[in-house]
Amino acid sequence: MDYNLAVMNTEERRDQILKILNQSARPVTGTQLAEQMGVSRQVIVQDMAVLRAAGEEILASPQGYYLYHTAIENYRTVVAVRHTPEQTEDELIALVDVGVEIVDVIVEHEIYGELRGMLHIASREDVRQFIDQLKETGARLLSELTDGVHLHTLEARRPDQLEQAREVLRQRGYLIE
Repeated sequence: MDYNLAVMNTEERRDQILKILNQSARPVTGTQLAEQMGVSRQVIVQDMAVLRAAGEEILASPQGYYLYHTAIENYRTVVAVRHTPEQTEDELIALVDVGVEIVDVIVEHEIYGELRGMLHIASREDVRQFIDQLKETGARLLSELTDGVHLHTLEARRPDQLEQAREVLRQRGYLIE
């Protein structure tokens, strides 16, 4: 009987997580969800894995978890770039300043194939948080695996913003053409 109660509580918690993500305009961190649910962050990570396996389109970014919504029609493109780790902040700021969101970073690994990290960086504040997390954690960029070569999926409300993004990357010498 205790087992059924635990399962029911787990299901209720996962339903509540989905409600929180659905109602939030911004990503929600695992720590925030753990505090709201009264569980550890590791339990939230496990819940996210189970929810994703069940077909929920939950994405993780440096800012937290969020549900993928397809209601907004945006334009997308993929750009190939190369720069040093020290130039990362300049690249990201240049892109958000022309109004694009950096959806992800993709590298081609010789053994694992395509490795993708979700970024969802759309503002200077997002860039600041990302750079701060890099410094605080000592984490390395995926692009360091490929001598700085990587792809970004870019998203914008208008197609001219994507062309502006290409141009700003070209001017800085980051764009691979």
